[in-house]
Amino acid sequence: MSSNPAAQSTHAIACLRYTDARAAIDWLVATLGADAREVHAGADGSIAHSELWFGKGCVMLGTLRADGNPPTIPGQGAVYVVADSAASVDALHARAVAAGAPIAISLRDTDYGSHDFACLDPEGNFWGFGTYAPA
Repeated sequence: MSSNPAAQSTHAIACLRYTDARAAIDWLVATLGADAREVHAGADGSIAHSELWFGKGCVMLGTLRADGNPPTIPGQGAVYVVADSAASVDALHARAVAAGAPIAISLRDTDYGSHDFACLDPEGNFWGFGTYAPA
């Protein structure tokens, strides 16, 4: 068996592009409690690469590029983050509401066992948080 942790599990990392990636990072940190562990600026001041962590989940983001790679359009991304508890979801929801984030899905308990909600970031990307984790 490999000693590389990435080889021992499956990961999918969402990647988003923003018109103003610096503002998006600041908003995600202040409003949703993201941990911006890596933020690398390009020579022109754009964000070439960043890694925002929500517990064990990572989302990479950067400034929208003229070459269209990766092919994302601001406001059309969607991310779901698994929270460690219903209390964590409630706390995130309270933060989002207090910050004036548009709530796309109200706080709820689903028929498949999740306690969740979703909001939109300033550029319109969908951010869902819930307790449902695929097995």
